Amino acid sequence: MKPSGVFKRRFDIAIALLLLLLLQPGVASAQLQIKLPPAATGELETVLRKGREFESQQRWADALNLYEDFARKNPNQPALVERLDLAKVHYDLARRYSDSTFCRNIKSLSENDALELYSQVMSRLYTHYVQTPDWTALVNRGTLDLTVALYDSKFLSANAPDMPGERIASFRQQLEKLFAGRTVRDRDEARELVRQAAHLAHRELGISPTAVILEYVCGAAGGLDEYSTFLTSGQLTDLYSQIDGNFVGLGVELKARDNALLIVNVIPGSPAQKGGLKKNDRLIGVNGKTTRDLNTDQAADMLQGEAGTTVEVLAVTEGQSPRRIVIRRESIEVPSIENAHLVDRASGIAYLKLTCFQKTTSADLDTALWKLYREGMRSLIIDLRGNPGGLLTSSVEVADKFIESGGIVSTRGRSPQEDFNYTAHKAGTWRVPLVVLIDGDSASASEIFAGAMRDNRRATIVGQRSYGKGSVQGIFPLSVGGMGLRLTTAKFYSPDGHPFSGIGVEPEIVVHTTAKPSLADTSAAVSVDTHQLTEAGDGSRFGERSAASATPVSDRKDTNVDNSVAASDWNDATLAAGLQAARNQVASAR
Repeated sequence: MKPSGVFKRRFDIAIALLLLLLLQPGVASAQLQIKLPPAATGELETVLRKGREFESQQRWADALNLYEDFARKNPNQPALVERLDLAKVHYDLARRYSDSTFCRNIKSLSENDALELYSQVMSRLYTHYVQTPDWTALVNRGTLDLTVALYDSKFLSANAPDMPGERIASFRQQLEKLFAGRTVRDRDEARELVRQAAHLAHRELGISPTAVILEYVCGAAGGLDEYSTFLTSGQLTDLYSQIDGNFVGLGVELKARDNALLIVNVIPGSPAQKGGLKKNDRLIGVNGKTTRDLNTDQAADMLQGEAGTTVEVLAVTEGQSPRRIVIRRESIEVPSIENAHLVDRASGIAYLKLTCFQKTTSADLDTALWKLYREGMRSLIIDLRGNPGGLLTSSVEVADKFIESGGIVSTRGRSPQEDFNYTAHKAGTWRVPLVVLIDGDSASASEIFAGAMRDNRRATIVGQRSYGKGSVQGIFPLSVGGMGLRLTTAKFYSPDGHPFSGIGVEPEIVVHTTAKPSLADTSAAVSVDTHQLTEAGDGSRFGERSAASATPVSDRKDTNVDNSVAASDWNDATLAAGLQAARNQVASAR
């Protein structure tokens, strides 16, 4: 699935700079003051200034979102690289120490257990990672994680309460001497250096070697790329629940924003929906605690619990007073298909929203397709907007339902065992004309499906350019502490060989706005064309896509397509354009 962003970190350079700044004597905080280069003016300077405000308030999720959003549209900004990577270190640290399973592991695992965990992680990198590991950079990244942790209140409270700053500064200087000029040649040398760092921290600061080694474990995984990460036992369990499509809770998707928890999605039929929570509501309190001091993981932990128990939330709908709601936790089956119905009965145009690609998606889609077929479906709109992806195999199964033959997707990794070519099979193919809706949040498996439809000339793609996540991650459970590793193992490519990373899928019919409206203003004019994408407003792209990052648009052209649409609701403009394309498909088939 899509994580927080798509920015490729060159930590072999950036981390070295960060370490140099962090390890200077007299630096009293792990927060860095970055001097802006002359070119860092205008919007970048504004982003960095706002980011530093978030950092000073310890709002690392907000800082990370801000940096990643800007970096996605403006790559290769050195000042931004530094801030983004440091924000990620802080954010991941806060997540770990808010996870009760991780905190229990720190207390229960021995030093040898922790070193074995580190060895297992490095072994997986050696055999499966998409690029050849840089062992020196991985150790340096672990040192960065440890250095940041030494100035984090939660880490110190758990591992070294009341530790004087002078002793931490002295330890940093000794750690710098330990690693000075060292080139780490293999994973065994990396393990030995980490062992020495753990013993040094224990001798000088009294910190458990296990806690130190786990910071190096997390640093090695978290510094690889924007998608690879270490998984606590709790996070691994949650990830498996997402893949299976079931969990116990309220049925909401949350995102930290402006000192509150924004409800991004509410699962239909869930306890949250029954209790009156809606998309775009904000949670400002959970069980009497303000969300100002909670990150999304802490809040999720409080919202989850045994089936049948209750939780009290304080929710705010824009323009209304806060309301207290008591909601009973239940076992929830997450639907991957929503709102399957005929949107235009006269023309036989059907619509369904595909929310994710999980184990149940193929069967869920079969059920929906046969329902729509019995109702008179003659054309189908598949809505992938906001779909963050999921299982690669699920996206292949879904694409195979609409393609008789030819390629669907190919994967290429450093290891030959990661190289696969997925092809379609004729049996069971639906031949109904298709329209596929995408936007900037359609990612990963969504892009595999959209790319397969585009390259096989099977569907009209409508909307905005997709996210641009073009890599495959494997989930590797580790034998120590029930923890795991999410690791990038390959890149994936469309049937015509087009990459997705940083490029995405370009729609054939592009929907754009001249000004993205606020929630209170839905009067902006919207139009579509087949040539360029031009958006303005928060979180949008500016100008035409550059030739260097262009993905060839399908040269299929529907006859008599109306390429200009006006809509009063910005959020419905893509659907309006898709509906027009579907009507043209039906008309041309007569």
